[in-house]
Amino acid sequence: MIQTIYIEKAIFDHPRSSAIRERFPQANVVPCERYGEVFNPKAQNFRLQKQQPAMILAKKHDHFVLAAPYSYNIGGQRNYYFSHMLNCIYDCRYCFLQGMYRSANYVLFINYEDYNDSIEKVAKQSDQPAYFFSGYDCDSLALEPVTGFIEHTLPLFQKLDNAYIELRTKSTQIRSLLNVDAMQNCIVAFSLSSDTLAETLEHKAPSLAKRLDALEKLQQAGWPIGLRFDPIIYCDNYQQLYSEFFEQAFARVDMQQLHSVSLGAFRMPQGFYRNTVKLYPEEKLFAGPLTEHEPMVTYTAELEQKMMAFCHEKLLQLMPEEKLFLCHDND
Repeated sequence: MIQTIYIEKAIFDHPRSSAIRERFPQANVVPCERYGEVFNPKAQNFRLQKQQPAMILAKKHDHFVLAAPYSYNIGGQRNYYFSHMLNCIYDCRYCFLQGMYRSANYVLFINYEDYNDSIEKVAKQSDQPAYFFSGYDCDSLALEPVTGFIEHTLPLFQKLDNAYIELRTKSTQIRSLLNVDAMQNCIVAFSLSSDTLAETLEHKAPSLAKRLDALEKLQQAGWPIGLRFDPIIYCDNYQQLYSEFFEQAFARVDMQQLHSVSLGAFRMPQGFYRNTVKLYPEEKLFAGPLTEHEPMVTYTAELEQKMMAFCHEKLLQLMPEEKLFLCHDND
């Protein structure tokens, strides 16, 4: 899978770097001074690199935990996110990462202990339960067999009585979770789309059926589950499509294990959107009824309101209102 691995010289012999090199013995290993010299140059094509991304192993030096956007929450008032990895192994056409980064290579920051120290410090200083979101700049579980980050981090949350972690994912890589006792302060949140939209827009990601299978296994093992219907994508028959899709998803959900549901329409920062359209000018998604509402590109206000109102009403027929959260990242 990985043909080239760049490794910062300062962490070249770190045990995690060595373990990843051993996992990909055929990979070409290239030392570098700092990951930015590989990841940040302008003369790169995200679309071409996405065909065969390299892995970059690096050390992060600061900003391990950041405040989450205002609407990025599932019931808490103290919300944070962290990114132990940059970029995702999937290739979803609506993803903002393809417009934000010049490079499609994966960056993995291997100094996990520094992340844990920062998370613990923030949690202990919080006057309310603190929520930490993983999966903002990557998929939380997709490369877990390689990185082992979640396996390393969950024991921290086992001892934090005022902290929650959300693992947002499209992945079926759940073995590391099934191998340990379920944690009530760890929400495994599956990003879900209908079969039609998943096949069209979520390239390389597991099918809806496989994601629902993974969800069911986790909830049977006692893990709290989240459903993330974000983004909602317009199509001519969206009412029928989303009605059937929501019913299909909730048919697999144990309401006792359902922690939260998020709902949000397609949106992307203007600059990221323009970059993405340049990469995929033929993509039908971007020919839809979109408009610019500073600082985002979204559907027209009337259409978004209709879609969100319809989906909101449909979801409330299937679940309790107090577990439904609306996403509108205009901040």
